Amino acid sequence: MENPPAIQATDLRKTFRDFWRRPRVEAVRGISFSVPAGQVFGLLGPNGSGKSTTIKMVLGLLFPTEGSLEVLGSSPRSVAAKSRIGYLPEESYLYPHLTPLETLGFYAKLFRLPSAVARERIEQLLGMIGLSHARNRPVGEFSKGMARRIGLAQALLNDPDLVILDEPTAGLDPQGTRQVKDLILALAARGKTVLLTSHLLADVEDVCRQVAILFNGRILAQGTLDSLLAQKDKTTLTFPTPSDPLTLQKILDAARAALGADPSLDHPRQALEPYFLHVIQTASQDAASTASGAVPAAPLAPFLQK
Repeated sequence: MENPPAIQATDLRKTFRDFWRRPRVEAVRGISFSVPAGQVFGLLGPNGSGKSTTIKMVLGLLFPTEGSLEVLGSSPRSVAAKSRIGYLPEESYLYPHLTPLETLGFYAKLFRLPSAVARERIEQLLGMIGLSHARNRPVGEFSKGMARRIGLAQALLNDPDLVILDEPTAGLDPQGTRQVKDLILALAARGKTVLLTSHLLADVEDVCRQVAILFNGRILAQGTLDSLLAQKDKTTLTFPTPSDPLTLQKILDAARAALGADPSLDHPRQALEPYFLHVIQTASQDAASTASGAVPAAPLAPFLQK
């Protein structure tokens, strides 16, 4: 039996009204989408398209004007459902005078985690995000990327079934970005559902199986990336470059004769991200390590793997 969707929205609408209850802004205009359990779903769109309003309705922070919305099989207002959600907002508002240990301890108390469980999870999460060495430094001294890692850790502290990430890689360097993307994929592989928004579409391609594209409060396109992006009228053929130029010419002549058109010829190019990470990893093996910033992250925290 197929699992019910983690999020089910049907004809969802949100209209903001002025003091006299007159319609002022129709932020979300009858959108319908379904987020399958255990998948990574991308909610995309330019600024002002309705993404943040939709997320706030999923979190139960805003009530829909019309339509229906179910989150983890319940109303978004359900306290039980909210206890199974982890949320990383676009801006991580952290108390600057608290340390990472104190920050995560504060959130652990909000989740009413037993002290022993909280200590164990905090240690695992600090190792996972590469900030164990900075556990006693005030968060106010952190770079934006380091503070972002703390925000990510608090979003996972309660071992949520649904993780909502708003611009999760904002402020992170390429290494941190790759680690966050690997973390998202690892969470999905262990059955957790991830809903994310991002303006970095290359990151979305790396982790999302399905997306919905919003504009002016409406969904313009949605579906799997394969169904939306595949160019069915073209085919790419990759083969080793022949050492003999005449061999390559024969292949092109045969393709031209069979297709009745000139095929394009180019060398495949790797993406910049893996090349950059390879260069940095090679250099870091020869350089002395420093503990002033974030260090390479550890694998997924053990409590999240269960």
